[in-house]
Order: sequence, then structure tokens, then C-alpha cells
Amino acid sequence: MNQLHPTRIRAITLDLDDTLWPVWPAIERAEAALQDWLCQHAPQTAARFDLDGMRAMRAAVAADHPALTHDLSALRRESIRRMLDAAGEAPSLAEPAFNAFFDARQRVDLYEDALPALQRLARRWPLLALSNGNADIARIGLSPWFQGSLAARDIGVGKPDARIFQTACERLDCRPDEVLHVGDDLALDVHGALGAGLQAAWICRTAPSTSTAPPPCWQGADLASLVVALGA
Repeated sequence: MNQLHPTRIRAITLDLDDTLWPVWPAIERAEAALQDWLCQHAPQTAARFDLDGMRAMRAAVAADHPALTHDLSALRRESIRRMLDAAGEAPSLAEPAFNAFFDARQRVDLYEDALPALQRLARRWPLLALSNGNADIARIGLSPWFQGSLAARDIGVGKPDARIFQTACERLDCRPDEVLHVGDDLALDVHGALGAGLQAAWICRTAPSTSTAPPPCWQGADLASLVVALGA
């Protein structure tokens, strides 16, 4: 369903993970980098917590601290601190251990269509990164095509909460109906944006379930098709 109104668009917000790159390869690299760091600097923790153990600890921290679900960096730091404490090693190692994780987290493999699309879209509209995650567009090297970024941890709520979309519109100095949000997640990105009054574009790189009702928005297989649809 094509619900794009290019003549009404004054700015675009873009999700990052699984819209510009696949997120799980980056997370897996980051977890491997964390495990390597622990092996060198906190061997008792590395011996006690394998990959499954690290993920279980992170899940436990998330369950214990639901107020931190909007801040993935804080959740990761706390899970590392708990692992160190459980293994009898210095909690002060949590920050350098997190830094090893976070550095690797910024090594992403862009989808082939992502960079050409950003370059073309940025020539016509201001772009704002809008993410629930902790990717850093400056460290990744994408900041030349963005006016800025807004993460859930910046304001204490994440998508699909209308407040993060409203804050993005305020930063762009636009009314919600003048902003197009682009993302891969039907609930967080599409319905979240539409509920906040924005236009929405659903980047659906895999075929949606046949039970999924088509949302009232534009839908396409990649960013290249969106660029064509927008006449950019």
C-alpha cells in the first residue's frame, strides 16, 4: 500500500539496526570481543560465563531493571558488573570491558543499498537517526549524511512511545505529518510512527507473515525501492 506523500515530507527519520545493517552479526562480534577481553583481563569471569551465560545474565538484568530497557548500554554495563562480581573479580573492570564490547558493536556491515540511499535522500531532506539501540553513527562513519541522532536512552523512552517521535519532530522543526519515519519493525517503527502522526515507510527485507495485516503505509523490500518511490 503506497501512502507516501513526498510533497508533504520536510524531513526523514531513520531507524538503524536491521534497516541500514543487520544487527545480529554486529552483536555477535561485540560479544566475542567482550569474551576475548575477559579472557585476558578477567579470566575467572570468562571461565564462569560463556556466551550463553553472558546472554542469560543480560536477560536477568533486563528483568530486574525494566526501567533500563530504553538504555541498552546501561543494561550491558550492569550485566558485565554482575558477572565480575559473581566471579570474585573487580567491578571496576566493567567499564573497560564494556568499551571492548562497544567498540566492536560499531563494526557493522551495511546493506548494499544503504549508503547509496542515504546519499540520495540526504541531498533532498534532513535526516535524523532514530533508534532504540546504541549504535553510534559518528563512529560508524555515517554522520556526514545525518543532521543528528536521537536514541531512546537520550530521553528515557523508546519506540513505539509517541514521545520519542515527537521529540524527533521538534528537533527537526517539523510537524509530525511533515516527517517520514523509515524502519524495519512493524510495531516499533511503523505503528509507532503512525500513532504519533508521522508518515511511515516499512522496509521489509524478508517476506512478512501472511497473517500480518498490511499497515496504512508504504512498504518495500529495501531502501533503494524507497528512493525510487520518493523520486529522490
